[in-house]
Amino acid sequence: MWKKLLILAALVGAGAYVAKKVKSANDERALWHEATTAPDLR
Repeated sequence: MWKKLLILAALVGAGAYVAKKVKSANDERALWHEATTAPDLR
């Protein structure tokens, strides 16, 4: 039983890590997009 709980905790931890990395990459891409596009001065 403890083995199953440990595996489940590891999977949840890995999922949270991957989700954090994906969000970080998306935020970084959005920041670069904002910084490198010309402002709309209309």
